[in-house]
Amino acid sequence: RSYIFRDGRGENGELPPNNWPSVFGSGAWERITEPDGTPGQWYLHFFDVSQPDWNWENSDVLEEFDRVLRFWFDRGIDGFRIDVANSLVKESGLPDLPENEKFGELVGDSPMWDQPELASIQRRWRAIADEYADTPEGPRMFVAEAYLPHDRLVRYLESDRLHTSFNFEFLISAWKANSLRTTITESLAAHESVGASATWVLGNHDNVRPVSRYGKEISGLDFSDPSAPHAQFHGTPTDVALGRCRSCAAAMLELALPGGAYIYQGEELGLPEVEDLPEETLQDPTWKRSGHTDRGRDGCRVPMPWSGSNAPYGWSTNANTWLPMPSNWAEWTVESEQNDSSSFFALYRTLLAERHANPALGAGTMTWNESSDEVLDFSREPGFRCIVNFGAEKVTVNADAVIASSIPLDTQGKTVSVGRDQAVWLRV
Repeated sequence: RSYIFRDGRGENGELPPNNWPSVFGSGAWERITEPDGTPGQWYLHFFDVSQPDWNWENSDVLEEFDRVLRFWFDRGIDGFRIDVANSLVKESGLPDLPENEKFGELVGDSPMWDQPELASIQRRWRAIADEYADTPEGPRMFVAEAYLPHDRLVRYLESDRLHTSFNFEFLISAWKANSLRTTITESLAAHESVGASATWVLGNHDNVRPVSRYGKEISGLDFSDPSAPHAQFHGTPTDVALGRCRSCAAAMLELALPGGAYIYQGEELGLPEVEDLPEETLQDPTWKRSGHTDRGRDGCRVPMPWSGSNAPYGWSTNANTWLPMPSNWAEWTVESEQNDSSSFFALYRTLLAERHANPALGAGTMTWNESSDEVLDFSREPGFRCIVNFGAEKVTVNADAVIASSIPLDTQGKTVSVGRDQAVWLRV
């Protein structure tokens, strides 16, 4: 079969085939009803009940995905994002999770995650992408979405497997110098070990937006239970002004590091999480499947505001967007920010233009400079330096010029002072 079906346990098959939970809450198995109305087998849905898991032991599934890849590559698309790339394959036999283990470990001996058989599928897909290397559109690529530690993640990026992956270790790090320094150092070393380029991610459609995350007392994420990353923050106070200040600095850090960077829509506007969506408007399957206890990810999925002073901010003449938009977002529309030289949008434009123009940025290496434990300070050649200050004490340095800063800085001649939660790019 193309999907994973199993007989149920119990006297009449009334119990699920194993004890696996769904990422979206409740159990991972759904029993079908046969045409004659009798209960039948169960099918596995690691996520929503409408998303049955593929059976990768079936050669027909492998061949169908070959056709899908070639169909789109033939039409010139650049590549694919592989959703939850570490969960495609399940351990043969589908054994129970150990008792009291809520979700299964993301790594190690989990029957649910990061199975060794993934390698052959990834190599198969990479070979198809490589067939298009000499076409007019150029090479095709894959990016993996996988929440894994660096040493496990980079296995996916070996030369004959996938091209790149979102680096979620960077996203889940706390807004602390030591947390981010460790993540950056380990990430660069791990990627170098397989000859792959590192990537950096501050946010996405599954996680609390950086402005709100960095505006909370606890800014790091715990993914030991990946089913509820948002739940860790629900109901905790947010200092949006502080979060916006830190998010500007975080963007400067991200875009100064070696490798690629992924920007989620709305980050360039400094949008906060919408934390007060009415319950009747929530759409995330997690909300329903958790028995209305986990509000899910809708707060980061509210549409991005384009223009105008009232919702839906340029989307249509109908105010009922798929998730309601806040009434106080007029100052954060694209239209408003693109005419404001002090906006998030202006900062991102400056940073991205510099990345394109400056040979020190993008691919390459970096060197940590001596600094206090509350400061990240590194250089890239030729002649670039980035400083991010997490501490209360100002950092004073000399530089030939300030390329960009997260907020206006104190400068006297060639002397630059960087305050708490501030970042600066320098030409040295």
